[in-house]
Amino acid sequence: MKIDFVTLFPDLVLPTLNHSIIARAQTQNLVTFSTQNPRDFATDNHRTVDDSPYGGGPGMVMMAPLIHLAVQSYSPNSQTKIILTDPAGELFTQSHAEQFSQAEHIIFICGHYEGIDERVATQIATHILTIGDFVLTGGELPALAMTDSIVRLLPGVLGSPESHQDDSHSNSGLLGFPLYTRPVEFLGEEVPPVLRSGDHKKIAEWRRQQQLIRTKSRRPDLFARADLQPTDIDLL
Repeated sequence: MKIDFVTLFPDLVLPTLNHSIIARAQTQNLVTFSTQNPRDFATDNHRTVDDSPYGGGPGMVMMAPLIHLAVQSYSPNSQTKIILTDPAGELFTQSHAEQFSQAEHIIFICGHYEGIDERVATQIATHILTIGDFVLTGGELPALAMTDSIVRLLPGVLGSPESHQDDSHSNSGLLGFPLYTRPVEFLGEEVPPVLRSGDHKKIAEWRRQQQLIRTKSRRPDLFARADLQPTDIDLL
């Protein structure tokens, strides 16, 4: 997989990807990363990448032509996923991560300033996505968050192929179950006895029950559309 970033701040992007599981994925040649700065395509003396908005208003708007040139420098084809990070976009979910993990080439367009010329969204991007209902200074952090979520799903990245199957939001759409390790007792709370019982059937039932309880309590919106089994009713 090849993932590229169109960004005014390449030094913010690449160093972040050189750690932990994402770094290992690069070492194993499962993914490559690169950045392209729209400023490098500017032809004026000041290397201008933004201008004031038509119709007036505060802030500056990133210009579409330079972003277009930066994207085209990566030679995208009809299968390339071109993702614009935008707080007005569709909410990025685990389903998106699973979908994009099947792609061979992804280009992230990271906005800055007041925003990006709308024609980037309508004429260049194939997807417009956000990581939540809040605004950040730029699109680099959302792009990095999405990248982490996507790359960890690539075959061979995680130590075990089953590692991500019990993650929150995977498979059934429920939140993940609680995890414990040594010591048995910490600050007066003990590891649930069932997890120390060695009874794998009971452990599986307990974990499923905790997923149901946790999702219903913390994220009723997810619970309402989760893929529940007939036996789940008995666990609640």
